[in-house]
Amino acid sequence: MGLDPALVADCVHCGFCLPSCPTYVLWHEEMDSPRGRIHIMRQLLAGASVTEVAAGHFDRCLGCLACVTSCPSGVRYDRLIEAARVTVQREYRRPRVQRLLRAGIFALFPYRRRLRLARGPLWLYRRTGLARLLASPSLARRLPPTLRALAELAPPIGRRQRLARRIPAHGERRATVGLLTGCVQDTFFSDVNAATARVLAAEGCDVIVPSGQSCCGALSSHSGREQEARGFARRTVAAFERAGVQQVVVNAAGCGSAMKAYPQLLADDPAWAERAARFAAGTRDLSEYLTELGPRAPRGPVPLRVAYHDACHLSHGQGVREQPRALLRAVPGLELVELPESDLCCGSAGVYNLLQPDAARELGDRKAAGALAVRPDVLVTGNPGCMLQIAAAAARAGQALPVAATATILDRSLRAAPGAGAGTP
Repeated sequence: MGLDPALVADCVHCGFCLPSCPTYVLWHEEMDSPRGRIHIMRQLLAGASVTEVAAGHFDRCLGCLACVTSCPSGVRYDRLIEAARVTVQREYRRPRVQRLLRAGIFALFPYRRRLRLARGPLWLYRRTGLARLLASPSLARRLPPTLRALAELAPPIGRRQRLARRIPAHGERRATVGLLTGCVQDTFFSDVNAATARVLAAEGCDVIVPSGQSCCGALSSHSGREQEARGFARRTVAAFERAGVQQVVVNAAGCGSAMKAYPQLLADDPAWAERAARFAAGTRDLSEYLTELGPRAPRGPVPLRVAYHDACHLSHGQGVREQPRALLRAVPGLELVELPESDLCCGSAGVYNLLQPDAARELGDRKAAGALAVRPDVLVTGNPGCMLQIAAAAARAGQALPVAATATILDRSLRAAPGAGAGTP
């Protein structure tokens, strides 16, 4: 994948993207805006080398895609920034510390078995009180930024819930769907996967959980690691093909966005292009799919004041905005409130909060402050990284902010309905 001169030329430098760009909002620096980065891309196309300065501006982009939503000219900045990062990955040699950090991240996060091995040390980290010690302001300030981010973002370790390979529909079957269980989601938020399966089954879906699932490739794709991303994409498509499912449901925004982009990722691969296009056409976010399917199961009351946070790769990457809100509004007793600056990224952005911890911290603090201002009982979102990021930022502010996935709230409502069973898949 290389920079496409035609896509670069689409930008007329009008500036409508500026107020939507998180890094421009933070620093008001032109070269840390979408049109500034596109200017650098023009220079690369004219023969300029990838310098440390150019790589830094691309690295500081969150890839939140808010500029894609706001652009009146239809500039495909999503494709441009990924192509620019492929160029950086290919042509620029980062400083040794950065190379080691990235190597460690990409040797761990896309691999579920390796992530599961990390559960034990993380459990000890929380159990021994080390987490509380490192959270003390006097000590936290002395930690290197990335280590501090790792300490703050460490997920809680609960009992991992395992799913059967097939969860039968309740009542008459309306559809058969495959469920992507993910990497971080499967390892640290397996309760969200279990809730997702229960919701789909309650709505009349046979839920297939294919064996042999790998990482979907989202983290690699968004970081310019093109060949790695293609390998993960092929394995994901193959796993669901073997399972015989054509409809795939995803409950993590970053994964869904990446999977819907498989046709672009594998466009140059004759053996996989058509398969990738077919797979992407059948991929839906949970809220998107439930809206298309229509409700059947009765809802029970969930008396909570809920603030909904738009995960960037759901709202901007997939255009899924109203569907989760509509599903939440349909829950009896639930009060839905909007966040200030709802379109502004929380700073999670995959592994951005580890690679660019200072910028991510600023954005997380800003998002948490807005959430706390509307005084919700719980903040709900459609991406695990956002949940960790916003909860950590609220904790830094000295306040507890419960967070939950959309699937968890829907599951709670369905299980609270009169006559509903409480079976676990």
